[in-house]
Amino acid sequence: MGKGNNMIPNGHFHKDWQRFVKTWFNQPARKHRRKQNRIKKARAVFPRPAAGPLRPIVRCPSVKYHKKVRAGRGFTLDEIKSASMYPAFARAIGIAVDPRRRNKSVESRQVNVQRLKEYRGRQILFPRGSKKVRRGEATKDECKLATQLKGTVMPVTQPQSRQKIREISEQEKKFQAYAFIKRSRIEAETVGIRAKKLKEAAENADDLNKATKAPKAPKDKKKK
Repeated sequence: MGKGNNMIPNGHFHKDWQRFVKTWFNQPARKHRRKQNRIKKARAVFPRPAAGPLRPIVRCPSVKYHKKVRAGRGFTLDEIKSASMYPAFARAIGIAVDPRRRNKSVESRQVNVQRLKEYRGRQILFPRGSKKVRRGEATKDECKLATQLKGTVMPVTQPQSRQKIREISEQEKKFQAYAFIKRSRIEAETVGIRAKKLKEAAENADDLNKATKAPKAPKDKKKK
């Protein structure tokens, strides 16, 4: 806004807008190029899955999303060890390893260990040398049956908990949720005060018992 009784500025500085426009007419060509690159990668890594290594199942962070699961970065060292493997061998057979991740619950650890064992049971491990077949490696007949997996290796699915339809009981109809929550909140806030009052009452009762207790009569000495 101009100062004083002057003309209001109204500059026309957007006339050369064509220089700043970016077009995206090459998207169909990019799509074709990405597809060709995927085909080249699949041929190069055959018979391994072209979509990448096996990923663990982890919980999403924050209270808002912690009920959902997703694919993590890699398995922990404890999970690899529990599945009777070691990190270098796990990486060699297409398992992602993340040494920074930690197991914070027994349930998640067991789920991922079972996932590793299932993957290892489905896998056909080609022998490293043609002369001798080592323990755990596939034979020539088994190698002929190997096919390349298309898509994600063992994709993560969301757990679905379905509840059966039932009638509402009389106890549930009489239940007052708001009153229960308010009463629980009040009890949680006054737990220290109530404990202090109980302690003081117990001490006062002990003092009163000591004060009201009659003194013992002296014993009469037996005359010789």
